[in-house]
Amino acid sequence: MKALVKYNKTLAGILEKTSKGYAFRYTKEYIEFGGRPISITMLPSKGPFESKYLFPVFMNLLSEGSNKKLQCRLLKIAETDYFSLLLATANFETIGPLTIEPIQNEFE
Repeated sequence: MKALVKYNKTLAGILEKTSKGYAFRYTKEYIEFGGRPISITMLPSKGPFESKYLFPVFMNLLSEGSNKKLQCRLLKIAETDYFSLLLATANFETIGPLTIEPIQNEFE
């Protein structure tokens, strides 16, 4: 599963759920453009950032508590499936400059 990560509507990188956890990579164009980092711990670079857990910058886009429970129930997503919840809820009207869009076609 992959998603487009946009910073103020500009494509910044690709977030991917892998067999080992998660990976994020900035696009070459975003780095060359001099784009801002999506997080102070994830400065623009060409190498992928990898983690066993979903990166905090993306976890912070998710609802918590009763709002999360309601979203999960309505969207039929397990409360522990953070990536699917992120794809379903963080594609518009987020707090801050980041939005996450599911990649519909693996060849995009």
